[in-house]
Formats: sequence, C-alpha cells, structure tokens
Amino acid sequence: MPKKRFIGGIAWVVAMLAGCGAATASPATRAPLPSEPTMINYVDPSVVHGLTIRTLSTGERGGRRMHASYPAVAGAPRLTDRLRDTVEDELHRFTWRKTPGDTAVAPEFNVDWLLAAASEEVLGVRLRVGRSMDAGWRESRTTLWYDRTDRRVLDSAGLIRDDAAMTTLVRLVGQEMTRRGTPVRLGSLRLDPLRLDPAMFDSLVFNPRGDLVVEFDDGQVGSRATGRVAVAVPSAVSEPLLSPTGLRARRAVVSSARPSGTSEQDMLDASTDKPPARSSRAGEVDCARARCVALTYDDGPGPGTGRLLDVLGRYGARATFFPLGSGASARPDLLRRMRDEGHLVANHTWSHRDLTMLTTLMVTSQLDRAQHAIAQAIGQAPTLMRPPYGGLDGRVADVAGGLGMSVVRWNVNADDREDPAPRAIAERVVARTGPGSIVLMHDVHDATVDAAPEILRRLTEAGYTFVTVPELYGRRAMRPGWIYDSGAAATSPERLSASYPGAMSP
Repeated sequence: MPKKRFIGGIAWVVAMLAGCGAATASPATRAPLPSEPTMINYVDPSVVHGLTIRTLSTGERGGRRMHASYPAVAGAPRLTDRLRDTVEDELHRFTWRKTPGDTAVAPEFNVDWLLAAASEEVLGVRLRVGRSMDAGWRESRTTLWYDRTDRRVLDSAGLIRDDAAMTTLVRLVGQEMTRRGTPVRLGSLRLDPLRLDPAMFDSLVFNPRGDLVVEFDDGQVGSRATGRVAVAVPSAVSEPLLSPTGLRARRAVVSSARPSGTSEQDMLDASTDKPPARSSRAGEVDCARARCVALTYDDGPGPGTGRLLDVLGRYGARATFFPLGSGASARPDLLRRMRDEGHLVANHTWSHRDLTMLTTLMVTSQLDRAQHAIAQAIGQAPTLMRPPYGGLDGRVADVAGGLGMSVVRWNVNADDREDPAPRAIAERVVARTGPGSIVLMHDVHDATVDAAPEILRRLTEAGYTFVTVPELYGRRAMRPGWIYDSGAAATSPERLSASYPGAMSP
C-alpha cells in the first residue's frame, strides 16, 4: 500500500498462528509492528522506475460491468506478460460464465493490484480479483513474484524451497486452523484442515517483520461472508522453508519497512487540509458567450496520458481528468503535470467498483482513498467525482456531497471503450457535441489518444472552446452532492433520491 494512504489499505483477517500477536520492533527492522501479524505493508508504486498501468477491460458489455488493471514494469517484460495472462484468464472465465436468468443486478468483475515488494532483487505483485454473479461479491487473491536475479516469474509456491518444505508449511497452517476450529472447503467439500490443498497457497506475502503470510480466497476458509482469511507463520519457523527467491522477497519487505515514527507523520500529512482543486486558468473564458465544451477523461493515468497532454497543449485545450486513486498513487507525476498545465483533476474512486452495489462505508472508503491519493499528488482536494459506469443513486450522491464533491456524469459518450478506430471515435464526438456538452472519454485507450488531434481540430474549426467542467457554469458554483450531466443540467440530491426510494438511508 502506498505510504500516506491508509483508508482501506490494510487487510484484516480472522485466522492467525498462535504466538504471532503484538511484538516489539526489533533493532534490525526498526518498523512499527502491527498488533495483527497478517497486516501487510505495500510499496508505494511511484518509487518503482518505469512502472505504468495497463487496463485490460473497462466498461459495460452484455449487461456485465468489468474493469481490470495491472502494472507493467520496464525491464520486467516476463512479469508483465504473466500478469496480463493471469488477468485475461480470470476475465475469460467471468465472461463465459452463464448469467442467472433472475439476477436483479448487473454482474461485476474487478481486478486491482498492489505491490507486495520491490527491490533490486525482486518484485511482488498482488492481484485482487473480485466478481459478483449470483451469490454476492467474492474475492480471490494471487501474488506473483519476479526474481530479477535470474529473470524468472514465479507463483507464490516458488517462494518455498521444495515439496518437503511446502508439506511442512501446509501442516503448520492446518494445525493452526484446527486449533481455532476454522473450517476449510474445496469447492463444495469440507476438508480436514490438515489436508489443505497446496494449490490454495497462491498468495504468499510477508509482513514487515518477515513473517510469512498465507492468504486464502473468500469461501476457501470459513464462509464467503468472512472475507479474507490469512495465517502468519513466524519468521523463525518459515525462513528455513524459503527458496532463494523467497529469501530475497523477505529481505525486500523487511528492509523497506517504515522507520519508527514515520507512519504517524504520514498520517498527519495525509489528513492535512488541501485547497480545493481548481484550474490555474479558470476564468479566462466566459461560457455565457463562448461555445464551451468540457472534454473529460476517465480511468487513467494510462500509457498514453502523457501523449494526450502533449496534444491538448498544442491546441491550448483544457480538460477534466477523472483518474482512479490506484493510478494516482502510481503516477503522481502525470497528475502534477495535469495541474500545472491548467487541467482539472477529479475523483473516480479507488478501484472502479460499482458504487451502488457497495455499503455506505465502502462507498466512503472508495472515494476517500482516492481523494487522499490525488490530494497528496497535486496538493489540492478534488471537488468533483464521477461514479464508475455512471452508477448512481441518492445514497452515493449523499456520500459524495458529504465529502465536498459534486457528481459529474456526461451527455456525450465517445463509446471509445471497445472501438479501435480513432477516426470513428472522433466522428462520434464531433457529431454529438453541442455547446455545454460534457464529453466522456478514457485516456487508458490508445485509440482515444489517437483520436484527440482530430477531435480538437474539428471542434476548434466549429468555434468551440475547451474548458474544465466547473467553467461551464460560470458564476454558478457547483454544489456538493448535486449531479451535473451537461452545462445546462443539474439535479439536486433530493430529487435524485426521490427516484430511488430509501436510497438515502445507511
């Protein structure tokens, strides 16, 4: 988890090994040790040179909502390929699974990621795959490791020395589950914990003091409602079981643990109030007289975002960017460039979940985590948010309003998610745009970036001026919690909640 971002970043569990409770920080690690040993610190992705984010799928197709991203690291193409293949396999299984005929909500698929370790010797990427179909939300976890010494990609089992060591690890974990009475399931079968399947051990990570943490998927151990379950095996017991790559991974985590006292200061920095985000060029255009249009870009930053900023700069155009919090934490340099070049940076949640399917607490976490990440990157607090998939009800609008954000949707959709033809994207945008339009596009797609020059050229020739969303409203300040679909349309949260009976209740 990037330091300075704390809300929702630590995973809690219900199972741990005996004797692994709170401990005093050792002189070797000088790290503040959590009382729960299966808590994991994650690496700030912005410190990893050459890291970009790839988005495999985003949007809604066939009544299913899908978003999947993973990191690509320069110099580690085998890791990038393996991550892509893993995400593609999960997406394929979700896409081809039959949808229940009586489902009342759209099935959803979501993949996000965190760095479990990063050093000159090793990289660890933890994928969290979430899906809902007919039995509520379920998550699985897979951690892949890249050994930079011999340029190999390994499953988590590769952290363990050999089959005999894996057998010992399985026995240790099974003994603890037996002691706690924790049930174990493989599909519909209930198993003796001492007969755990090693294939379940596909997410092995380390806590800051070097204990080996074994994570399980939802429903593998305990009920689905339990969520993430993990067991921490003390370093003194687990270290002899580790392979050379495992030892490198453990060393990377322990050596990068925060020095004592740093986390408190980080929390203070993260909670410091920031001024409201505002374009540095706001006020240059009077949209009551000019033909204004607001170009907006979701889901980034992507590999082509820098190139898009170049194009916008050549035309003197400003846009509103709605990055994900996970992307903001990985590429704060691009967000700062957006700010410096007169664009506006807004909030698109942390990981692109359908907010209408989340509890109020989870909605708040999705927005607040992204808010912290963006504010730390640009030194300003976003005042706008856009719900993923446009999914909105009165409750979500109420949470956004409570966090000081207006809700922005759109009235022009570029339909650029699946279209590989830049010219077709440009044709749709130009044909659908009118004065006061809010145009939805995605800077994670190369075709959208390629379409930008023609969109800007043709709309400029038609007399349009490109401004950020708040400028469409001139002196009419946008109100927190209100919903804005175009320069001419705004909906109060009270009116929205009337369309969703009971939506404003917790």
